[in-house]
Amino acid sequence: MAEPPILTATDAAAWFDKAMPDGWFHDSRVLLDRDEILVVGTLDPPPTNGKSTDDGHHDDIAHIERFREETREARIAIAQEAESRFGRKVSWATRSGTNEATFTHLSVPVMTRLRMRERQLLDTLIAAGVARSRSDALGWCVRLVDEHQGEWLDELRDAIAAVDKIRGQGPT
Repeated sequence: MAEPPILTATDAAAWFDKAMPDGWFHDSRVLLDRDEILVVGTLDPPPTNGKSTDDGHHDDIAHIERFREETREARIAIAQEAESRFGRKVSWATRSGTNEATFTHLSVPVMTRLRMRERQLLDTLIAAGVARSRSDALGWCVRLVDEHQGEWLDELRDAIAAVDKIRGQGPT
């Protein structure tokens, strides 16, 4: 399978900002890897229609669902154009208040070779009921690293982005 074209998150964000209708989000960000582009948009607060509500959580969830239904066709059209242009699947997520919903996303299989000690660790998680399979157990481990080492990973990503920028300025 061919590698997708080189694409930075900044370039992708600029393209999506132009492609998306005004007023969809008051803030958005684009995350990407070599398989997928994830557009995460923050909605304006849901309309209250003059009513005071004690259940902002349910209002936000309903607001996200309305946005999802009302923009489905336009999001599909934008995603199809982006997928053709960038060689990656496009996924969408929307945030309202403290709630976020991902509408579509990839679950990409990743091959790895593990030695017995590593397989035993995964099998222990399965036996303890933490995971259903080795795949689930490995995903659990990755999420745990992200949770506990997220700041370090962010610094590492920033350093990689700086290297990519400098590399792009180098000799041709």
